[in-house]
Amino acid sequence: MDDRLEPARPAGDAAAWSDAQLAVTAALAGAAVLRELYGTSLRRYEKSAGDFATTADIEAERAVLAVLRAARPGDAVTAEESGAGGTAGARRRWLVDPLCGTLNYAARTALTAVNVALRTGGATTAAAVADPFAGEVFWTDGVRAVLRRDGADEEAAPAPGTGLVDVNLDPPFPHHPAYDAAGLPAAPGFAPRFRPRVLSTTLALAWVAAGRRAAYVTDGGDLRASVHFAAGIALCGAAGCVVTGIDGRPLDDSAGGLIAAADGDTHAALVELVAGGRRG
Repeated sequence: MDDRLEPARPAGDAAAWSDAQLAVTAALAGAAVLRELYGTSLRRYEKSAGDFATTADIEAERAVLAVLRAARPGDAVTAEESGAGGTAGARRRWLVDPLCGTLNYAARTALTAVNVALRTGGATTAAAVADPFAGEVFWTDGVRAVLRRDGADEEAAPAPGTGLVDVNLDPPFPHHPAYDAAGLPAAPGFAPRFRPRVLSTTLALAWVAAGRRAAYVTDGGDLRASVHFAAGIALCGAAGCVVTGIDGRPLDDSAGGLIAAADGDTHAALVELVAGGRRG
């Protein structure tokens, strides 16, 4: 594990850690595995057309789950590779995506994340997104959003100045043709204000929270309890970003998908661009 990012732990055993400390520790455990296995020969496990897991996904998930289960043995867990465990209606459930950006990683492209989030009732109350290769972890206790880098914490500060908008081009696209993900960057009005990027990992959501992206746009269903998106959505919300469904409506009243923007003006512009595509 990268010592620069080792979280300060309270006295006593892991059961005494806060949920946010636990999320950070678990995410960093997964990140350590990804660094260790990066560039090695990895076995692939086919999941569906165009989707697969690797040895790294599975080993990173084991490391994350070992931390969570040691500290919170009574909590339920849903993990990307091993599925759901614990009581179906559990009030506390950890969501784990051990390698967000599997195709990037398998292609030896160091754009990946480890996502860990705790859903308590209907809200995400703690989350962490670790970047295995940048030496950074973004975390929230449900109130504030923080970037830990070089052993120091700083408040995440969203800002629209980059003009960079990350667009998720990975299927499925349940709102197509009403929302055309590939067509958004070509929509009239997009290029004069924004520049598209395709990071292909939800690390991009953490970057919106930290001011490195002006916004992130993706199709999809209700993403709040997704292993891929819950941690990033929580970070953006705690940082003060504007986060809605693809239709611009609040997440609990939207048709699904996601627009997470650094500020209201950026959000309004993207909602109008998406709506223009629907009208077209």
